[in-house]
Amino acid sequence: MAQTVLIVDDDPTQRRLLEAVVSRHGYDVAIAKGGEDAVAFMQTEKGNAIDLILLDLVMPDLDGFAVLQQVKSRRAELPVIILTAQSGIDVIVKVMQSGAADFIPKPASPERLLVSMENALKMNVLSGQVSRLSRQVDGRMQFDDLIAGSDAMTDALSLAQRAASSNIPILIEGESGVGKEMIARAVQGSSERAGKAIVTVNCGAIPENLVESILFGHEKGAFTGANERHAGKFQEADGGTLFLDEIGELRQDMQVKLLRALQEGEVDPVGARKPVKVDIRLISATNRDLQQQVNEGNFREDLYYRLNVFPIHIPPLRQRLDDIAALAQHFIDKLSATERKAVRGLSSDALELLMGFDWPGNVRQLENAIFRAVVLCDGDELDIGDFPQIAKSMGMTAPALINGGDGGGAGGAGALPALNDSGDVRTLDAMEADMIRLAIDKYAGQMTEVARRLGIGRSTLYRKVAEFGIEAGR
Repeated sequence: MAQTVLIVDDDPTQRRLLEAVVSRHGYDVAIAKGGEDAVAFMQTEKGNAIDLILLDLVMPDLDGFAVLQQVKSRRAELPVIILTAQSGIDVIVKVMQSGAADFIPKPASPERLLVSMENALKMNVLSGQVSRLSRQVDGRMQFDDLIAGSDAMTDALSLAQRAASSNIPILIEGESGVGKEMIARAVQGSSERAGKAIVTVNCGAIPENLVESILFGHEKGAFTGANERHAGKFQEADGGTLFLDEIGELRQDMQVKLLRALQEGEVDPVGARKPVKVDIRLISATNRDLQQQVNEGNFREDLYYRLNVFPIHIPPLRQRLDDIAALAQHFIDKLSATERKAVRGLSSDALELLMGFDWPGNVRQLENAIFRAVVLCDGDELDIGDFPQIAKSMGMTAPALINGGDGGGAGGAGALPALNDSGDVRTLDAMEADMIRLAIDKYAGQMTEVARRLGIGRSTLYRKVAEFGIEAGR
């Protein structure tokens, strides 16, 4: 999914030049012929999809300062790069104080412009990530911070939002990796306890001999190694929210103590002489079928009913395919910025591949797959070749990817033979050289586009062209 750049300039020649540079490097372009046109455009639905603005400073109807002020009042986080022939120190200072991400004197070289754009977009992603992490840590995460476009996920979030307005116990059900903790944090941040502590406990990761101490606390000297008093997670969450993840892993003797703590609103620290009152909002989560656990005698029925007051089921990623594109783009933006890579999106073929995969590890697995692809990618777009493990798991072997699944031979237009005339497998160098020739021919010798489609850098492409003795384009 390409990022969209709004070009604002009253000079048609400048607009055409900027559009050529920006679009050539994979960005979508929107055009505004002046300041008033830009302000009107930003108030539309399409304006909400703009990722960056290239803004001329001197325009007859509404100058760049006025446009910048109005844009920042609506979308403070949107990066704006100012382009102008006025390069005095006072102008530069005023531009930067007005909230511009950068200032580029005209005429702007394509290289300077692209570096500025990439830096501004990366800084915007990092700022957004820092802001989200801050809200997460402060217990102020909102449902708007979550990515959910599918009907299944929208329905689940709608339920969670309704539950957030009360103090009702919530049980979040769903497979591992679907984002149960993110839902819990959004509930906390949207409730009357927003800004208070949200304490997370993975019940399946606590050593058995420390469960009671970690949950309920202990006094100094309560047992060997208890060299100081420990408050416990219930007391840490006092006044806020306690999130018990993988609650189905809790052993039965601890289930009894948990039930009492919830019923009485107090905990008994190990070695303490009297119980301690606590005020918590409980959210629990599980990837198991707790009703089945109850039927099998592995989970207490009375505790189950205490937890399962307001159940919310989070669907697996394979049932919310409409979320994959947005999630993938979010991870690409975040990881490209943190890894200092130039990757900006997915090819249509790669997106089709991701949407056809089952994702047993759900959103967590998708993020890890994007992470690996971004690190290995040499171009500015992830393609099928950047997801070899996923492609292989879907039965897309190397010959199938090359020949369209025919197993060998020419196989039709655009296909490359995997076997030579003797029936033996061709060398990788020969295959790579043919692929480069095919790409150069298909994209009419436009080497930037060839490199982008092949998923390699321009310098790598030119090195291989020279190495294989291929006639290069422009």
